[in-house]
Amino acid sequence: MDQTSVLASQLCSCFIILFHLTHSRADLPGTWELLVADAGIASMHTAVTRFNTVVLLDRTNIGPSRKLLPKGHCRFDKNDAVLKLDCYAHSVLLDLHTNQIRPLKILTDTWCSSGQFLPNGTLLQTGGDLDGFKKIRKIDPCDINGSCDWVELNDVELTEGRWYASNQILPDGSVIIVGGRGSNTVEFYPKRINGAVSFPFLLEAEDTQMDNLYPYVHLLPNGHLFVFANTKAVMYDYTKNIVLTVYPQLDGGPRNYPSAGSSVMLALQGDYSNAEIVICGGAQYGAFLERSTDTPAHGSCGRISATQTDPVWVTEDMPYGRIMGDMVMLPNGDVLIINGAMSGSQGFDMASNPCLNPVLYRPNEPLGLRFMVLNPGTVPRMYHSTANLLPDGRVLLAGSNPHVFYTFDAEFPTELRIEAFSPEYLGPDKANIRPEILEVPETVLFGATFNVIVSVELPVVEIVEVNLASAPFATHSFSQGQRLVKLAVTSAVPDGGVGRYRIGCTAPPNGMVAPPGYYMVFAVNQGVPSVARWVHVS
Repeated sequence: MDQTSVLASQLCSCFIILFHLTHSRADLPGTWELLVADAGIASMHTAVTRFNTVVLLDRTNIGPSRKLLPKGHCRFDKNDAVLKLDCYAHSVLLDLHTNQIRPLKILTDTWCSSGQFLPNGTLLQTGGDLDGFKKIRKIDPCDINGSCDWVELNDVELTEGRWYASNQILPDGSVIIVGGRGSNTVEFYPKRINGAVSFPFLLEAEDTQMDNLYPYVHLLPNGHLFVFANTKAVMYDYTKNIVLTVYPQLDGGPRNYPSAGSSVMLALQGDYSNAEIVICGGAQYGAFLERSTDTPAHGSCGRISATQTDPVWVTEDMPYGRIMGDMVMLPNGDVLIINGAMSGSQGFDMASNPCLNPVLYRPNEPLGLRFMVLNPGTVPRMYHSTANLLPDGRVLLAGSNPHVFYTFDAEFPTELRIEAFSPEYLGPDKANIRPEILEVPETVLFGATFNVIVSVELPVVEIVEVNLASAPFATHSFSQGQRLVKLAVTSAVPDGGVGRYRIGCTAPPNGMVAPPGYYMVFAVNQGVPSVARWVHVS
């Protein structure tokens, strides 16, 4: 290549880099907002409640946090290696209206535990490490002025210790608890007579660096479970403890802890017979064993129709390799991929190169055109960070602590800030098509028909969707119990006022499609969601 060609190539490269740097922050979709400058704790586990509050949960045995418990509420634990008398909060309640924080008290270690909302709205929380290994905890959520707090159940415990397990609510409202380190079994809450039941698939999926922890568990609309661990997946009939389908392996390396990407089940719709699972990202095998922080993550995604005959994985690549990303189902059916790193693996001080750009996955676009790069943030969200959909359509970002203790003088410090990311659908140019829910029932029964009244500034020109979004328990790059159900609806018809419309809706037919509990109900007009209203489905 002559000097002129080299110079031209260098100029072109510089232009591309400059274009990316200027374009990335100025013009890419989405906006960022700092909600809380110092939450006092780094949230390892996060759940949004029907009171529009958020439960943020770290772990004990970690030393001081930055949030004190109320006077007289210190925790004494003679076995705590750091603080025998611990007067610091390791869980807090965030009010989404005021951004106020109230400390909550946990007694036993919730490190790398699991959770799920029960049908009555109580948050069930299970397992952890050390004295929390077999513990079951609950919190009955409240608003910021309430007195709700964690309660440790003393009359019942897990049959097996559960560390790095996954929970999923079932059609009857009970919860299945799947796996955990050294626990190749499942068990249930409320407890069943047979206790823990052997689930050999988890052992078969294990490799020399585990890679079968925090399995991806999705309740399919046929009532069975899709369970994915490492590179393997099965359809599991938990009522008979048998594997019904062994799916093809997903290429691209391990996908679960300590090499985790993330997973979602796409929106259920139509006759609810088809369920598609998407799994994206992960670490290269060996990065964890070798403690290699600069081994590039892989960026492939696999998508499979789990309820179809002879299903196969269809793969495509994200714009970035990513580990520890969170996949959040948005109210319109798109998926936000956010948080994580582009090198290394999960674990303390095991990753580098934070992935600051969120990516939007648009499942209805053609293969090869589904990913859109979004406006980058500035706060690295690495190991032990979370992402949760909020009732106003934003996504809450919390946590990131890739250290054994709280450490603030590191390259990737313990992160106490809480942020919100607003997808493009919340931009001011969409305000005149954003619907507002005026009326919706507080409770709907399976299969029932009901009306939703909405208002929209501009005339409605197409079907306005009414979609149910669950409130999952987010931890370690997987939102346990995450679900979006698109209801059967009629066309929006004028309802006695300018911009006022009535939409006829049919509730989900059963608990296999939508397990009983509280859901955020969104009206979605041309891809733009309303602020949700909470509705109990049973």
